[in-house]
Amino acid sequence: MALGYSEGRLFILAFDHRGSFQTKMFGIEGSPNPEQTETISDAKRLVYEGMELAVERGAQAGATGVLVDEQFGSNVPERAQAKGLKLAMPVEKSGSNEFHFEYGDDFGAHIEKFNPDFTKVLVRYNPEGDPGMNERQLGRLKQLSDWLHENDRKFLFELLVPAEPAQLESVGGDEGRYDSELRPALMRGAIEAIQNAGVEADIWKIEGVDRREDAQMLAEQTRIDGRDGVVCVLLGRGASDEKVDQWLREAAPVDGFVGFAIGRSIWWDSLKGFLDGSISREDAVTQVADNYLRFISVYESAA
Repeated sequence: MALGYSEGRLFILAFDHRGSFQTKMFGIEGSPNPEQTETISDAKRLVYEGMELAVERGAQAGATGVLVDEQFGSNVPERAQAKGLKLAMPVEKSGSNEFHFEYGDDFGAHIEKFNPDFTKVLVRYNPEGDPGMNERQLGRLKQLSDWLHENDRKFLFELLVPAEPAQLESVGGDEGRYDSELRPALMRGAIEAIQNAGVEADIWKIEGVDRREDAQMLAEQTRIDGRDGVVCVLLGRGASDEKVDQWLREAAPVDGFVGFAIGRSIWWDSLKGFLDGSISREDAVTQVADNYLRFISVYESAA
């Protein structure tokens, strides 16, 4: 199977959040009991219903994807596949700053059980960060990358580059300056280091950048040395609509970007409203569909 993704646009609704989701949305600490698990799973079914409504309203099923987890995903993976939507599922352990497999060496069996279109990892990697942790992560990621490509499966790599204390200090503690002045070059360096370790992503899910030239730089790095089919999608990072819109408008015209994988920016407020009783389930589902379709419109208008 050739490296990369060649099927055009890809607009993923991401709701594979687990540890942070159960604590921040539901206030549940530790391992949830069966009743709590069902409550969380029902919330994820609501988000998915928004996706189904978006397809009914014109979103192209072939370009539409869901990123959902095994723990709380309930029957969403099966429903998405039955609708002809793209399915992505995570393999990383939730809530860990260092990448570990959620199911240890059994990761392959879990992937085969659900048969997703894309296997996703979330990795925090700063090229100027802890060398030991970076090396350990690269070893596990190489194991996953090799297994996926040996088994003709696609690899969706979500890269976060958190600031090191000295980096943040160099910009006066201003996270906005870190994002605009330092993070783009660090992202490029992280992608290069990951590639040099033999870890080959088909799709890079990356943080947005404020300048088009930075988006161009990142896309070029992902495609370096014959990786011509590799593509990028933007993540939302829970940012405001205005900020996500800016990131989409800068990246959409760049060759190598094909869409987004946005989560909380689409569904957080709607789901919160449903859970506190301020809006109905039907209205929450409609809002999720509206938000998803609006981001597609922003992307396509810019592209």
